[in-house]
Amino acid sequence: MNQAISTLIIPSTSTRKPVTNPKALRLVSTNALSRDEWLNVRKQGIGSSDAAAAVGLNPYQSQLELWMIKTGRDGNLPKIDPNDESSPMYWGTILEPIVAAHYTKRTGHKVRRINAVLQHSDPDKSWMLANLDYSVVGCEDVQILECKTAGEFGSRLWRDGVPEYIQCQVQHQMAVTGKAVVDVCVLICGQEIRVYRIERDDALINRLIELERKFWHYVEHDIEPPADGSDSAGQALRALYPQDSGNTLDLTEDLALSTAFIGMVKMRAEIESRKEIEDQLKQTIQQRMADASKAIFRSGSVTWKRSKSGSRRFLINAPSIATTEMKTIEGTIQGVSS
Repeated sequence: MNQAISTLIIPSTSTRKPVTNPKALRLVSTNALSRDEWLNVRKQGIGSSDAAAAVGLNPYQSQLELWMIKTGRDGNLPKIDPNDESSPMYWGTILEPIVAAHYTKRTGHKVRRINAVLQHSDPDKSWMLANLDYSVVGCEDVQILECKTAGEFGSRLWRDGVPEYIQCQVQHQMAVTGKAVVDVCVLICGQEIRVYRIERDDALINRLIELERKFWHYVEHDIEPPADGSDSAGQALRALYPQDSGNTLDLTEDLALSTAFIGMVKMRAEIESRKEIEDQLKQTIQQRMADASKAIFRSGSVTWKRSKSGSRRFLINAPSIATTEMKTIEGTIQGVSS
């Protein structure tokens, strides 16, 4: 990850609660907008839910994919069906008012729906947009409520508090609105409500604006942002260039790309080599297990059970193995093998 981006999220020590910029502008009311119309409005700038992707911190969306959406090149990208009951977005929408109601029950704070796309009041930052879930009414301590839901997979990102990409979202909201405090209320696995308070951090906001502005430069000048190695970026490239032209590109004099090519070839060889080692270690364990269903070790366990397809499936469970212990184990294995 880019060092400038990876150091973006820093702990906030601020206890100030000022309104630091004029009230946000209401760009458009969303009451009568269809979903497609709302998505078109969002293409006019960087929304709060875009913020993390714009600076490279969204685990689900790359800068390249977001750029394709903002520049109207998303025709070949997979579309999320808001009515698909297997989609996290569907359940997030359905459960949002329930999460808000439980927030009021938990805190006693009343909330009000904000049916508008908001815009930063500074003309120099007019590309900064925000959709708020709710405003908190009649409370000096907090002004905005952001509602989230997290399933079994997504809940892992909440183990240490509010994920970075959500922190980007709410700091962006405070940058646009001038507000000082946001409560994030999340429903974990459908049965646990957590409320996190995030205060405005002006140093972080300034850095966020700087990085978002660089991304918006890509959009305004129609420049592809660099791919980042994520699944999202790979999907974006396949959608952006679905067919080859038959031409040959001569890159023999491009030192940077020639170096990238050599690095790719070496990395592929290393991965294949490590895969062979992994397979050998796996087979050693399987051979000792024979017809046993499970084996336990000091730092975890494996199962080798018959699946619905009829074949046995080998699964590893090693949550307690720390990085230092992994290095010790790897060193021991290398010493034995050598």
